[in-house]
Order: sequence, then structure tokens, then C-alpha cells
Amino acid sequence: MTQNPYITMKNIKKSFNGVPVLKNVSLQIGKGEIHALLGENGAGKSTLMNILGGVHQPDHGTIYINDKEVKMTNPRISQEQGISFIHQELNMVNDLKVYENMFLGSELRNKVGFLKVEEMCQQTTEILSKLGVDIDPKEYVRNLATSYKQLIEISKALLHKSTIIIMDEPTTSLAEHEVNRLFELMKNLKKSGISIIYISHKLKEIKEVCDRYTVLRDGELIQAGDMEQEDIETITKLMVGKSISQNRFVHEHAFGPVLLEVNNLSSQGLFKDIHFQVKKGEIVGFTGLAGDGRTELFESLFGYRKKYTGEIKINDQLIKIDHPRKAVEAGIGLVPKDRKENAIIKDLSVIHNMSLSSIGNFEKTGFIQENVEREKFQYYKELLNIKVHNPRITIDKLSGGNQQKVIIAKWLEVGADILIFDNPTQGIDVGAKQEIYQQIVALAGQGKSVIILSSEAPEVMRICHTINVMYQGEITARFDGEEATEEEIMQYATGSKREATQIG
Repeated sequence: MTQNPYITMKNIKKSFNGVPVLKNVSLQIGKGEIHALLGENGAGKSTLMNILGGVHQPDHGTIYINDKEVKMTNPRISQEQGISFIHQELNMVNDLKVYENMFLGSELRNKVGFLKVEEMCQQTTEILSKLGVDIDPKEYVRNLATSYKQLIEISKALLHKSTIIIMDEPTTSLAEHEVNRLFELMKNLKKSGISIIYISHKLKEIKEVCDRYTVLRDGELIQAGDMEQEDIETITKLMVGKSISQNRFVHEHAFGPVLLEVNNLSSQGLFKDIHFQVKKGEIVGFTGLAGDGRTELFESLFGYRKKYTGEIKINDQLIKIDHPRKAVEAGIGLVPKDRKENAIIKDLSVIHNMSLSSIGNFEKTGFIQENVEREKFQYYKELLNIKVHNPRITIDKLSGGNQQKVIIAKWLEVGADILIFDNPTQGIDVGAKQEIYQQIVALAGQGKSVIILSSEAPEVMRICHTINVMYQGEITARFDGEEATEEEIMQYATGSKREATQIG
């Protein structure tokens, strides 16, 4: 238990449509403490934080701040109590400028109602400079990298004099040096007395930066304690209710013929002289650090980017891919790293997200055969273990892991033989990761060619037969997945080592 807690959530219960989501959960956060809130997707973390943020009201239970009971009846009251929620999907308005985002909803105006633009710009610059960030306050947010958008969200929290900041998966889109900068910032905020609730599935990061932890599972409080007293394996077991194997998922087996061959593929400033092959039934990984060019390489392969030179062969036939439609016609499917921006249509139902790209399969005389569509979804639901009671709900109601499975179902229905996964387990909890890995291995077992792009070396080591390491747009090493080590991969990913014999 925390001595003299700054925040106490006591005996919180919450149900939706009669289904209990939180079952008598309590949480304590100390002042100036970085507290990890852990659990699989669906464990109740988001609901608990939405209650603290005033988005939902509890069916039962109380919230105390500094020993004073507070009713969080709406988000504004939560903000007035010093609480800021930095969501995984950042709440930036891309078509507004930096200062406009900072003051959105609380604009400074003079006596006659005109905006005090220069004063807002000045305050924006002052707060950003405290975080070591040099951004023009009049720059449009759409022109900024994700890491800078995140820093603006944190700056906005400081602008509102927040004393409690909730961070949901804050490092998902950050490079290693940006993660380090974020951790330094969090430690400085902690020193100034600001409490941080940190939600993440990256347990190594949690061990590094968090003081205490609370684990939820299936809406119940499982355990809380000091982080330094627990190891990652124990925390994982608390989250999923069982031990998670760290062994390899794949083993060598007989592959089919080469399905995809790439020769001398180059795009100025992005990647150059790329050569590789993928056989039927093979899982090939590409890893490195942020900015290594792998995402741009496979966006070109999928037709998003047209300015490239070199050869792409599918089934030994030369093909020019200059539009995603041509990629799909050639049997290529891409599961992008940003699901919500590029893979799902969040306002459509789960079943329509599955069928949209292959709508012709369900159409007859100009009408959609809903019974056929429903039967096919049921098939994929059982095949991929998609957890959804009603496929007619919008897909944004599903966890990240289940959204990912729906995207896989979409490409299977299209008939793709080559499946590209860009960071397939980004923002997905440890239990759901295991299921995604199992599905990827099963797809390879069915003869699909699978390409995995991942920033996490342990991930490609576990599920790939072959691993390519990229640095500054080039493949600097190629390993057998069984023989690769994390240390060696990092040496090639940082450019400290390069050995042409590894690439042959």
C-alpha cells in the first residue's frame, strides 16, 4: 500500500449492458510516483482510467484526491482536478497549428473577444522549451513527427497545470532515442511532484521507469506492489494468469518454390540495392531501428510509393507495382503498423471491415448476400479466434489484437498469398501476441509467404525463419532465425558492424 496516497480509487465497479467490466477494483497512486497500470487488453485498464478522467461514471466506488472525495462527473471536472489523459491515439487536430492545439477549448482572448495569438505562442514556446523542444508554435501539427505530437500533448498537460498525467502506450511510435528522452522527461516531472500513471505492454520499459505497479485481469485487481521487487516473468504471469513461453514459434521445414523475389530495389533517400527472396511457407523478418527504411521499402512493394527502381518478381514473373490495386491483384496483402489510420474503418462494423476489400465475393445481382457474409465471418472468427459477440458492432470497440485478426481475415478473404505485417503486435498485450504469432506461423504452414517488419529483435527471432537487418536504407546482414542473437542484430542495426558475407 502507498503511504499517504495522492489518488485513491476505492472499490470501483462498472458494468456495460449488464456485463461487469470492473469488479471492486482499488488503485492508489503516490505523489511524484510513476505507477504502471498493467493487464491484457480487456482487463479493465481503459475503463478504470476513463472513470478517473470523467468519461464514465462508476456504478459503485469512490475517488479521493488528497484525501478529499471527488465526483468525476465529466472530463472537465477531471481536468480541473489536475488530471490529463494522453491517449495512445493522440488527440491532435492536424489542421490546426501547434499553439491552437495547445489552447484548444481554453483560448486566451482580450476584452472584446479577439484571440491573443502572440501571448498563446509565447506560452507555448516557454513550455516546449522546458521540455527541450524547439518547435515553431505556428507550425501546422500535420507537419510534425509523431514523437513531437506526443511532446505537445505532454506540454498541454503542463499548460493546464496537471498534477496527474495518464500515459497510454506512449512509446509505441517512438525511436529508441525518443523513448530515452521521454523517460528523462518523466523522471523530471516526477521530481517536480507530478504523478504519472503509465500504461504499456513493454515490460522492459516498465521495469526501467516505474516505481510501483498494479495488475488487473478480467476486471479484477490481481496484485499491486513495488516494481523493483518483481521480475518481468512474474509480472507477465500475473497479467495473463499463466507463464508465457519465450521459445521460438517456428522451426525449419521444407519450403516451397520462391514466390517473391526482389532485385536491386532502390528509392532515393529511402532505401537502396535491396535484394531478397521469400519462398512459399517461409516467414522472413526485417528489423532495425526507426528510420532504417523498411516501412518505406514495403510501402513501395505494395504500391503506396511509385518512385523506385529495380525488379519485383512474383512466381518468376516481372511485375511493376505502382498502385495498391496492382499489389492486391498480384496477391500481396499489407497489414500496416498504424491500424487505426491505415487498416481499419473505425465507423464500420467488424464484419464489414472483413468483407469490404472482397465485396464481390458476397454480391449477387447487385445485392450483398448477408447470410454468406455472416457465414464467412463465422469461419474466420473460429479460425483466428476473433473475440466478438456481435460482428455488427463497430470495429473500434474491439481490442487491438482482435482488430489485427479482422485485418488478417480481410486479406485471407481477398486471397493474398504474400502477407506483409508491419509491427504486427504494436500496442497488443502479451497474451494476444502469442495468438498473433500462432496465426502467423499457421499461415506459413498453409503455404503463405509471410514478411514481418518489427523494431523488436526478440520478436523476429521468435517467429522468423530468416532475418534481414537494415541500417540507413540498406540490408546490412541476413541471419538464419535459429542462429541470430539480439546483440548481433543490434550491432548491424546501429551500423557498428557490417559484413557483406552475411548478405549473400
